[in-house]
Amino acid sequence: MKTEVPIKDKLNLTIEEAAAYSNIGINKIAEISRQPNCPFVLYIGSRRLIKRKAFEKYIENIIEI
Repeated sequence: MKTEVPIKDKLNLTIEEAAAYSNIGINKIAEISRQPNCPFVLYIGSRRLIKRKAFEKYIENIIEI
């Protein structure tokens, strides 16, 4: 049985979930997350996830994407 966890309760998001959560495009989030030392990316093998709280903090501190 697979349990659905609401996005607001997840620690890590897929790029698609992060895009839906933030209203920022998938391609833009993917581009930013590929940058060296991206503060909100987490790699599990080759899978790239977005740390939700760090992503929120990143968005709060920028003016333009």
